[in-house]
Amino acid sequence: MVRRRLCPALVLHVALLLAAPAAWAAATLPATLQAKVDKIASDALQQSGVPSASVAIVRDGKLAYAHAYGNARLDPKIPATPAMRYSIGSISKEFTAAAILLLQQQGKLSLDDKIAKFFPELTDANRITIRQILSHTSGYQDYWPQDYLMPPMKQPTTPAAIMDQWAEKPLDFAPGSQWQYSNTGYVIAGSIVKKITGQTPFEFLSAHVFPGLGITDAYDTNVHPLPATDARGYSRNALGPLRPSEKEGVDWMFGAGELALTASDLAKWDIAMIGQTLLRPASWKAMQTDVLLNDGLASGYGLGVFVGRMDSHRMISHDGEVMGFTAGNYVFPDDRTAVVVLTNQDAVGTFRTIGTGIAKALFDVQDPAATRALEQAKAIFADLQKGRIDRSLFTADANSYFDATGLHDYQTSLAPLGQPESFVIRGARKRGGMQMRAYTVTFSNRKLSVTTYLTPDGKIEQYIVAPES
Repeated sequence: MVRRRLCPALVLHVALLLAAPAAWAAATLPATLQAKVDKIASDALQQSGVPSASVAIVRDGKLAYAHAYGNARLDPKIPATPAMRYSIGSISKEFTAAAILLLQQQGKLSLDDKIAKFFPELTDANRITIRQILSHTSGYQDYWPQDYLMPPMKQPTTPAAIMDQWAEKPLDFAPGSQWQYSNTGYVIAGSIVKKITGQTPFEFLSAHVFPGLGITDAYDTNVHPLPATDARGYSRNALGPLRPSEKEGVDWMFGAGELALTASDLAKWDIAMIGQTLLRPASWKAMQTDVLLNDGLASGYGLGVFVGRMDSHRMISHDGEVMGFTAGNYVFPDDRTAVVVLTNQDAVGTFRTIGTGIAKALFDVQDPAATRALEQAKAIFADLQKGRIDRSLFTADANSYFDATGLHDYQTSLAPLGQPESFVIRGARKRGGMQMRAYTVTFSNRKLSVTTYLTPDGKIEQYIVAPES
């Protein structure tokens, strides 16, 4: 738990009575896009049985949409609203990393300081840096890889006790040689914040980060469960009914997963990331730079965030999971866009289904040629099932690919499949001076992939159908 990824869980596919989406911010999305976002969220809840989701969308560096779906509490049923807070789990690590970066800006530490400067008793503390604990490359063993709450974690602990038990044992690997998610590293980071400032991570953030973001009601679930006015967390045993989740004991979430926010408040953090406010540009760059391993390979992680791409869009992201809650935060700085999804059931990936679905919908709308390209791709597929193509659409290279043998093979293999059940875009990017688009074509018993390349003058350089892996 308090993890970046979830083990896929079987969930009961039950119909869920969804509360009407409740708007909290002035919606600036086009009506058609609002409807698409609502459908993505509502469908995902119905299919998974997750009780509720709270969603916030940033476009052009501004909060554009905030909606809640489903029931925040089940007994009695209380509809979710965008004003309700949800635990965000390991997305809290983004804020702990920000606290460390602020302390570096103040000259109170350096990312390259050895842990021995603060806690010399920890294993190999004279070799491990702050940068390595923030990037999960330290080798310190994770204290909570499980997707359930073990008996000791139901009782209070202290950060010192966690460090004593998990950071004074032999390392899982040599510092910097591997990437392995470790909540332990963030307990150490939070403890460094407290050692320097005398404040817990939450207290430091409340004094130095949240006011600058305009966040006034962040909640510290490390100390207390969320009150009855906020969302309730739920769990499932196999395919059984939803049950109220147990709460972790005090200080198990220290520095690693203590925050609860509304989706809109988390979006304020994303807006600061996009606009490079609050922290200095050099600090934002350090956070979002892929930390390299000793062998020069990329770890895929910066400082408190995953660093990667969704299709052709640079994405800074993190997932979060604590008992009863899962969450996803997806920021596309170059596009000035972000999607926040908070849900109140653990051990399921519904937040990711909603988040990536919304992000793709946002970018599809921003691609003015996407709809036209999709319709063209569908029409070409239908023609190929009949053994014909409109050669005026294709370049000379592509026409040579579709010779007599090629057309014969396409017709004889595709025609028996009949009409596709769906034909949707899967991704898009630029390559070789051309626009690539990938589609998924679904039939009753199989899925196919269609990959196209369009030249700048609109000719089709490639149209290839293959089984989808």
